[in-house]
Order: sequence, then structure tokens, then C-alpha cells
Amino acid sequence: MNRLLIRGGHLVDPRNKVDEKLDILLAEGKVAEIGKSLSPGRGTKVLEAEGKMVVPGLIDMHVHLREPGREDEEKVASGCLAAAAGGFTAVAAMPNTDPVTDNQAAIGYIIREAIRAGYSRVYPIGAITKNIKGESLAEMGGMIDAGAVAFTDDGHCVASAEIMRKALTYSLIFNVPVVQHCEDSTLAENGVMNEGIVATRLGLPGIPAESEEVIVYRDCTLARLTGARFHVAHISCARSVEVVRRFKAEGVKVTAEVTPHHFCLTEEAVEGYNTNAKMAPPLRTKADVKAVRKGLAEGTIDCIASDHAPHHYDEKETAFANAPNGVIGLETSFPISYTELVKDGVLDFSTLIKRMSAAPGEILNLPGGSLGKGDSADVAVLDINTEWVIDKNKFYSKSRNTPFHGRKVTGRAVATVVGGKIVWQL
Repeated sequence: MNRLLIRGGHLVDPRNKVDEKLDILLAEGKVAEIGKSLSPGRGTKVLEAEGKMVVPGLIDMHVHLREPGREDEEKVASGCLAAAAGGFTAVAAMPNTDPVTDNQAAIGYIIREAIRAGYSRVYPIGAITKNIKGESLAEMGGMIDAGAVAFTDDGHCVASAEIMRKALTYSLIFNVPVVQHCEDSTLAENGVMNEGIVATRLGLPGIPAESEEVIVYRDCTLARLTGARFHVAHISCARSVEVVRRFKAEGVKVTAEVTPHHFCLTEEAVEGYNTNAKMAPPLRTKADVKAVRKGLAEGTIDCIASDHAPHHYDEKETAFANAPNGVIGLETSFPISYTELVKDGVLDFSTLIKRMSAAPGEILNLPGGSLGKGDSADVAVLDINTEWVIDKNKFYSKSRNTPFHGRKVTGRAVATVVGGKIVWQL
């Protein structure tokens, strides 16, 4: 019998309103018992968690695993191991692979590779349009049957309002969200960073915040029209947060995520033409950082996602304008979030766990995000007392493109349990 007792830890489970020192017994892939001073019983493995926080496994609803097509940057196996090292028991994989994840076979391939790897669970997100070209809808029904949990053309904004309306309408059949990379390409044009004084000083073409805002507004309007579920990926600017707040107040089914780099870094990180501070959407201003933090605190922004985007070293070691967008984040997401949000008083610890586990799970209709009796035995054990320095050379990810190398943080995962099995331990 597969049994694991996590003993002596402080259990925090926001969905079930649990916040106290409790043991948790896992058996046959489920939560079997929760209580004080539980006896392990014969044949039970014990994981000591004294002085640690025990929480539902973290869920990242926005990662790029690069396989198939760019296995030099990341593979499903290496990405899943990096996820486990970050406390994530489940991740949702974006479809902009090569070939694009826009059919049943592609969805099935990613799921099989994740099972073979044996670390974190992977839930593929299918493309909205064929080959993410924005011209015609992909095989949405077939992908759902194969295991897709949402749809997006991430990395490419669906420019056509009519196609987006059709995608939202069709998604109603499956009760899954449509996720949008909100960026009007005609406003962004050839921009490579936030439009403003820093871009002017560096002589780099800028991307105005309005390029995001207008698409957020348009698609919230379409969600209101269709009654479908719309999710804003990696929201980055103050006015976008205000748009989401307004439509939520109207009862529109809109949700949003923010990345750690967007709630703690500003456009000033680009100084020196730092390509590890180049991403889409770009880093914004201090006022935008303040606004997304407020949005997280009040619940306008529902969850935190890493937008883990691996790139080969050579690709980032080039002129800023030519470098690809994106940074990795699976192994730094929790420590950055804990340090910047909890220690700074933006969120309490329970709310942080809600934003990183229960909320993304609910948005994608996933198991997990809860540790009630009978729930999936997906658990993260977190140390919130240890200070350490992020070292990109110690990552499990195949890539090293992080803006946080050398940054002192507090908190990290020390053990990750998936289906009642310890898949990673510090």
C-alpha cells in the first residue's frame, strides 16, 4: 500500500479554511486523514515537516515546455522537474511549440511525455487557431477529448474580433476558458520594451500600455456578449487591471493572472540592454507594479503564473532588439512571490497560496488546489524562513534566462509530492 505521512508541519489550505499545525496522511494517491499526532502505521513512509508549511501543490497555469521543436531550450521532462523543484505539482503547457499544439495528437504527445517523466502533472492548453495564425479555429473539440484544459494562441494575440467571438462561443460547450495574449500588434509594431522615458534614453522602440488595454477591453466585451469564460494572460498595466475590475463588477466571467516579474520589476531593469529583462508584455512602470499588486490583493487579479519561457543562451546573448521575449520562472516563482508579496505585506501567506494553487486550479477546472479528505495527494512542503540567493547555474531547467540571478530571497520548496509520491526533495 502506497502511504505517506507528512508529519509536524503547519497545514495551510485556503479552500478548506485550514491554517494550523496538523499531520496529513496520504494513501493510494489521495488525502486519507488529517489530524494531530497521526500514527504512521506499518509500511508508511514519513516525511518530517517540522517548522515547514504544508500546502496544496502549487499550480502554474502558464508555462512553455518547448517540446516538441525546441528541446535544446526545454523538454517536458526537464520542465516538469524544474516545476517540482519550485513546489509545483501541476503546470499548464502553452501550445506555441513546433509543430503547434493544435490537434489531438499533439495534446496526447505532451501528456504521454509528462507521464513518462514522472514529476509534475502537465495539462496541455490547445491553440485557438490552426497553427496559431489567427485565421481559422483549430480542432477545439478534438483537443478537449484528448485532454486540453483551455485554449490560447499565446505569444500571438488573436487579432480578429470575429474569430475571438467564435472561439469564446464554442468554448461554452466545454466550459473552459479562452486565454488571450492581449497585445494589439498594430500599436506594438516593432516595439521591444515599454514606451516611455527609459526606452527613449536607450534609443529603443517602445510598446504603449494601451496596446494591452484595448485588447483586454475588447475581449472582456466579447466575453460579456457570449457569456463565455475569458482569461487575461500576464496582465501588466494599471489600466488593464481597471478594465478587468470593471467587467468583474458587471458579472462578466473574466479572470486574470500576473507574473512575478511584472509585480516586482520595472522597465528600469532593461538598463544596460539586459536581454533577460525582455519579455512580452514588457516590464512597465512603478505605477503599473503598484496597480497589479493592488489587483492581486483585492482579487481583481486571480492568480500568479510564471510564464516560464526558456531560451537558449546564444539567443539571449545578442542585441536587445533581436533577442527573443521571455524569462524562466518555475524555480523562482514561489520565493519571489513570498519575498515580494508576503514579506512586503501585500498578501498574507494563505492568500498567496490561494493565488498560486486553488485559484489557477479552479480557473482550469483541475483536480488539486485543495487538501480535504479524498482530494488528490498533491502537496508542497515549503520553508518560509530560509534566506538564499538565486543561482541560475543550479536550475533544473535547461535554460538560464532569468532576471533574478543573484537576488536574495526568502522561502523555497523543500519537498514536492504528486499522487502521494515524493517526486522531488531538497
